Amino acid sequence: MSMPQFISTPHKTLRLHTPFTLENGATLPYLDIAYHSYGTLNAAKDNVVWVCHALTGNSDAAVWWDGLIGTGRLFDPSEYYIICANMLGSCYGSSGANTLNPETETPYFRTFPQVTVRDMARAHILLRQELGIEKIQIGLGGSMGGQQLLEWAILEPTVFETIVPMATNARHSPWGIAFNESQRLALEADPTFFEDRLDAGLAGLKAARAIGILSYRNYDTFSKTQHEPYNDKLDNYRAASYQAYQGDKLTRRFNAHAYWQLSKAMDSHNVGRGRGSIEEALSQIQARTLVVGISTDILFPPEEQRLLAAHIPGAEYVEISSPYGHDGFLIEFGVLTKILGEFLAVAERV
Repeated sequence: MSMPQFISTPHKTLRLHTPFTLENGATLPYLDIAYHSYGTLNAAKDNVVWVCHALTGNSDAAVWWDGLIGTGRLFDPSEYYIICANMLGSCYGSSGANTLNPETETPYFRTFPQVTVRDMARAHILLRQELGIEKIQIGLGGSMGGQQLLEWAILEPTVFETIVPMATNARHSPWGIAFNESQRLALEADPTFFEDRLDAGLAGLKAARAIGILSYRNYDTFSKTQHEPYNDKLDNYRAASYQAYQGDKLTRRFNAHAYWQLSKAMDSHNVGRGRGSIEEALSQIQARTLVVGISTDILFPPEEQRLLAAHIPGAEYVEISSPYGHDGFLIEFGVLTKILGEFLAVAERV
């Protein structure tokens, strides 16, 4: 396999030289936070939209969410100041496995300390403060991005006016953890994963991604998109080539050590940790909240979003139907534009 081709250098990177202590007690001597911004902060500083990205996403939200962000879209940079920061532990510019360890002057690789979703939210807060932003009009996040958004809205309940967590949960489920562990087993089955180099573990990463894809879609999705039209085939099935394609695609843009790190962080997600209970934690959210579920999502099933809506004060819940399962929040731009547009229009009148 060839070396992974990472995306171009993020538009901006903030380096904080103050040590950053993680939830597990380990300390990073400095913190890099990579981020993109679109549009201009208005004079009143009340037009901020903050996007939290998912597992293998990056800070360039206008690319991977181009159906929602961009000229003529719901979140138009001519109206909003849109920010998306690369999550802590990723391989797209923020501190993570590829970051240089100042003690060794080589990348951390597998020695990068375990981070949590709460650590990621705390890093977002530091960036917010450095940018001089006191209020965020709208917070958006799907899947692991939604986990970060919920943590942040609990840590800083008065910062957000509105949040929209999508296809996410208050605590990562045993089902989700089992999927993640299966992917880590695939990574560890690749002997190169334990080598200290950027292209380590690519065969394992390919297999891990193929496992992950099964959880992002579902039985019906594969039946519709990978169906064989003929009855005489003995090999080279469309579903098999699709899995290989998805695995290969990720190896060209991601890093195996970061994938392992972020899957561990997702497992750690539990808003109730240290706060009494999940219900008590969610009750601290003050932002006007729209929770979005996807009827066909088998990884973050709708009951997880209904739980959020039941315990976030005043929250509304909407469920969309999509043939794409969990990935629906990344694909269903038309229905999301309608639902979010209507919700935000009401919010502006309140």
